[in-house]
This record gives sequence, C-alpha cells and structure tokens, in this order.
Amino acid sequence: MHKIPVGVLGASGYAGRELCALVQRHPRFELAFATANGRRGETAELPGGGSVTFVAPDDVPLSSAALVFSALPHGTSAEWVQRARDAGARAVDLSADLRIGNTEADVVYGLTEARRDEVRGAELVANPGCYPTSILMGLLPLLEEGHIAHGATISVSAASGVTGAGMSARLDLLFGEVTENFRAYGTGNTHRHLNEMRAFVAEEGVDADLIFTPHLLPTARGILATMTVPLTTPMDDPLALWQRRFHNERFIEIVKTPPETRHVAHRNVVRITVQPLAHLRQPTLLVLSAIDNLMKGAAGQAMQNANLMLGLDEAMGLPA
Repeated sequence: MHKIPVGVLGASGYAGRELCALVQRHPRFELAFATANGRRGETAELPGGGSVTFVAPDDVPLSSAALVFSALPHGTSAEWVQRARDAGARAVDLSADLRIGNTEADVVYGLTEARRDEVRGAELVANPGCYPTSILMGLLPLLEEGHIAHGATISVSAASGVTGAGMSARLDLLFGEVTENFRAYGTGNTHRHLNEMRAFVAEEGVDADLIFTPHLLPTARGILATMTVPLTTPMDDPLALWQRRFHNERFIEIVKTPPETRHVAHRNVVRITVQPLAHLRQPTLLVLSAIDNLMKGAAGQAMQNANLMLGLDEAMGLPA
C-alpha cells in the first residue's frame, strides 16, 4: 500500500514525540523527518515503543512531506508552517500562532467535531489548544442551540497534568514542587487560551463572558474541566442534548457519572457529563469534561485533522 510521507517539526517535545509515535503506527503514513534543532543527531524512545532520530530543521527538504505537523513553540511555529506551505505541503499547526483569536489570517480552526466540514480537504489547519478542546467540546451543544443566558458569565476551573507546560526545564515544575501539591496559575483571567475560546464563543453567536482559571495537577497527563453555565430556561434532561449532538461521534463519550482523567489517559477522546445545579436562583448547568492533553488535546486531534485533510478515515491510526 502506498505510504504518505509526513513530517514533524519540533519533534522532541511531549506533543511532538506523541505525534511521531502516532505516525509510525499509522497504517498509511510514514515518518519523513522529525526535527529538533537543539537535539539534532540524538535518538529518543517514543511512547508505546519505537524510536526516532532528530534532524535539524534547516537540513530537511520540506517538500519531501505531503503533510507537516508543527509542534514548534508559540511565536516560532507560524514561520515554519509557511515554509512548509511554500514547499507544497499541507500543514497542521499545534501552536497558538494561527488559532482564532490570535491572528487575522483565515485559517481553519481544527476543533474536529465542530468544524469537520471545514477541516476536510483543507490545506492548513490550526489545531486547538488542550484546555480549549476540553472546554469548548463540553460547551458545544449549549453554544449551538442557544441555551446559554444572554450576557451570562461562564465560569471554568480546569486542571492539567505537567506535560501541558512543555519539556523546558523550570524550577516550578521540579518533582519536589509538583508532587503532593495543587495550585492555580495564570490567574486573573489572562491565560493565553482565553483568546481562542472567546473567539469561538463569538463565532457561535453567543453573548457571554468567560472566567477561566487553570490549575496544575501532580500528574503527567490529563485535563479535567469544570464549567458552570447559566441557562435561559431550566432543562429537565440536559444529558439528552449532549447524547443527541454526539451520538455518532467516535471520540466523544457522554456518561452519567463524573469523568476522571484515568478514563481518558492515552486515548483520543473527550468524556463529558452534565447535571443541573440545585439551590440557585438562575437555572445553571454543571458541565464536566476530561481529555488526555497530549492526545485529544494535541497530537491525537492533530492526527484526526490530518486524516480528514488527506481524505482518509478520521479515526485511522488513532486509539479510541
């Protein structure tokens, strides 16, 4: 069977290595190159087995790939994505550079289950952030059907494993600082992911404010998002709305009990539950959403989008 050459820029980070592992296991892809400028010539083991040898980005013929994933840092990625496009390759950018709310460029936003028709056959896709994936997928049925109260404030508290902070050496991410601890960061409603979440909510025509407070979990991977959403009117069976919206989705799990990060680890899924909140004057829903930040929050969703861009089954090569 003909293999499609795929390259990974910024392959030495957590998301980059996850991408390389997915490419190597994909039945239709072959890894054309994996770049890591500071680690050129080094060989690294990949999650789930296998290995990859990094090369310098300047030594790579970008035209040798039909599609390029960029897992480069924010602020650096857009330039290399443009180089890949100029070389004739399609591209999926995992950085924040080209996401809605961060650029005026008209780039498809790859929240797959919400923008599938736009992703299919696209030349360039901006992969969503990990927090926005868990939060926006949890809110999507309410956003689409107009159940959120006009002018409401949606409050989100979400916690992520430390791989979400990247692989750079930092004192605040040392084992002794993270283990047996739990802390908020990016407080004051200023986190960089708010731009894309606000932009998506606005695209859905919803007038609402977002309060977002991220937290650091003493675990390697996983995100659990807790959202409170004021409604226009009470909903007797709110879970039914999510079940209808996602009933044919292979990577969305609607459950009756609160999701846990262990339910989604190493899987390309979003696991969601909802329930009404009691003892409030305004009807309000609690939405709980869990993902693996490196899979559905990064590499897994990027692979899902790449499959669609190349005319393949979107689930190909992905663990459910």
